[in-house]
Formats: sequence, C-alpha cells, structure tokens
Amino acid sequence: MDLLILLAATLACGAADALGFVYAARVWQGGAFHGREALLSAACFQFGVAMYWVALRTLSAWGVVSTEAQTLVWFAATIIGVAILSGQFLRWQALDQSVALAVLLGIGWLLARTGGAA
Repeated sequence: MDLLILLAATLACGAADALGFVYAARVWQGGAFHGREALLSAACFQFGVAMYWVALRTLSAWGVVSTEAQTLVWFAATIIGVAILSGQFLRWQALDQSVALAVLLGIGWLLARTGGAA
C-alpha cells in the first residue's frame, strides 16, 4: 500500500509541477503579464508541494532521508511530466531524446547510489 501511495503522490507531484512550469512559461508571453496563467501556475505548484510532502512521508518511513535522494525522485517525475505535457518531447531529434533518457538513467543511478544516505 505504501508503494502505491508513493507512486500516486510522486506522479501527482510531477504532473502538477510540470503543469506549473508549462503555465509559468506563458505568464509573460507577448511582453504582457497574463494573470490567468500565473494563477494556474501557482495553483499547480501548490498542489505539487502538497503531493511532494505525501511522497516524502513514505520515503522517510523507508529510510530515504537524504535531501538529494528525495529531490531526485521529484526531479525525475517533474522533468518527465514537462516533456510529456509540453508536447515537445516527440518533436525532439533522436539524439536529444537519447540524451534526455541518459540523464534520467543518471538520475536513477544517483538515486540508487545515494538513496538512504543521511
């Protein structure tokens, strides 16, 4: 059950933060402030933080107390969310997609190597 909560909270956090970044990129488009996008961005980030705290509860219970390791989980979920939700990942050149996947593998490597360190 804890794994399911962790996965759900991490996916919700990553998706919410990714949407927050997508909306934030639109706040100053055309040189004018867009309040709707700013509010949507802020709301997404706020929800993302709440879900991050839920995910941290499970990670902490499992002994993953390293700030770096906890942040790696958030970063991986968020960057995947941004790539998917922005709709741009599939338009990237194959080399760029490969580099992005290599970076995610590197994040996984770091998580595995530093996961429980305090």
